[in-house]
Amino acid sequence: MQGKRNLILAAIILLISWQGAALWLNSIALPQPWQVLADFVSKLLQGKIIDDVLISAFRAVAGVVLGALTAVPLGLMIGHEPGLRKSLSPFVYLLYPIPHVVLLPLIIILFGIGNLSKIVLIALIIFFQILVTTRDAAKEIHSNYLYSLQTLGASKWQLYRHVIIPATMPKTLTAMRISIGTAVAILFFVESFATTKGLGYIIMDSWGRADYIALYSGITGMALLGFVLYLLLDRLERSLCRWNRL
Repeated sequence: MQGKRNLILAAIILLISWQGAALWLNSIALPQPWQVLADFVSKLLQGKIIDDVLISAFRAVAGVVLGALTAVPLGLMIGHEPGLRKSLSPFVYLLYPIPHVVLLPLIIILFGIGNLSKIVLIALIIFFQILVTTRDAAKEIHSNYLYSLQTLGASKWQLYRHVIIPATMPKTLTAMRISIGTAVAILFFVESFATTKGLGYIIMDSWGRADYIALYSGITGMALLGFVLYLLLDRLERSLCRWNRL
C-alpha cells in the first residue's frame, strides 16, 4: 500500500512539474499535461489510437519474449558448463559491445518491412542484456549447492530445475525488467521507418506536422506501454520468486 501511495505521489509531482514548465516556457512545443491527456483519452475512446497501441504492444512483447526464450537457456548453460563457457564466451565478448541497432537495414533486407523485422531487432538487442546477466548469475552459484544434490543421484536436468533455474530467476527477471526500457526505445526507432502503424509512427508523423499535442499523446502512449510491461514483469517476479521478497 505504501508503495502505491509513493507511486501516485511521484506521478502527481511529475504532472505538477510538467504543468509548471509548460506555463513557464509558454511554448507550443510544450503543451500542458491536461491538453495531452485529454487528447490521448479522446483518441482512445474514439478508437483512433487503439490499433497503434496494440501493434506497438505486440511488437514489444514479442521481441522481449523472443529475446528471453533464446537468451535464458543459453545463458544458463554457458554459466553452468565450464566447457561451453570457455568456447562461447569469446563470441559474447566480441558481439555484445556492437551497437546492434545499426543492423536495422540488414534485418529489413532479410526479414522484410513487416512486424518480423521489428521484433527480430528488439529481440537481438535485448538478447545480450539477458544472456550476460543470466550467465553471470548461473556462474555465481556455489558448487556446494550442486554437490549436495548430485550426491542424491540428481540428473543434470534436475540440477537445472531445482537449483540453477530458481537461483538465477530473480536476476534474470531483473534483466528482463531492464530490457523493457530498451525494448520500448528500440520500438520507437523501428517504428520510425517503413511503417504506417504504431506509437513510434504517430510520434514521428505528428512531429513532421508540428502537431505537438498529438506528438505528446504518442509519447504518453509509449510511456504507459513501457510502464505497464514493467509492472507485469514486477508482478511476475513477485509470483515466481516469493522467497526473494522475504
